[in-house]
Amino acid sequence: MDSPNFCLLKNRCHDDWQAYTQHRFLRELADGSLPKAAFQHYLQQDYLFLIHFARAYALAAYKSRTLADLRQAHEGLKAILDLELGLHVEYCAGWGISEAALEQTPEARPTTAYTRYVLDTGQRGDLLDLHVALAPCVIGYAEIADWINAQSFTVRGAANPYDAWIGMYESDEFQAAAQSERDWINARMERLPAPRIAQIAQIFREATRLETDFWAMNFEESAYS
Repeated sequence: MDSPNFCLLKNRCHDDWQAYTQHRFLRELADGSLPKAAFQHYLQQDYLFLIHFARAYALAAYKSRTLADLRQAHEGLKAILDLELGLHVEYCAGWGISEAALEQTPEARPTTAYTRYVLDTGQRGDLLDLHVALAPCVIGYAEIADWINAQSFTVRGAANPYDAWIGMYESDEFQAAAQSERDWINARMERLPAPRIAQIAQIFREATRLETDFWAMNFEESAYS
């Protein structure tokens, strides 16, 4: 019988998780062959995602029933607003994308689909539902960095223009944040009844599929028009 933890969620949607964490976008990013336009489009949409991510942490604060959870949500919101958005803007500038351009970026449909799914899931459900909907991003990026570094085709250093992106998610700080999120989810999955496990597994599966769409949209020619 499956143990009630984060690994169970991944096992319940193994093929979808693999499609997300080993996507063509990531393979080409790893070997440095990803088209510049695809990466720039991703960066612009990821800026919009971060804004909605901050909203999700604000919702998590509202949904919190303990002081510990409230503090966790506050720290997440503060990190995005006071640190991550600024770093993202600075990183985008290095790719020729100004802050003004970011602010004027229209939201792509896959961005809308994923972010609104997360927020709607959090509004309808409880704090665990919200964390599970966010898990493909919070935990997934850490696992993606590990996967990229394990591949024989991965190019690191100055030969890969995307090396800094990989470095962000392999960092001790990000990996620790991802592990903290795993631990939080694991603790709250203990002793859950089977119907509840099935419910959050479905949330996780849908969020994973929407994350996959977030990669795929960057290859569409219409994205650059």
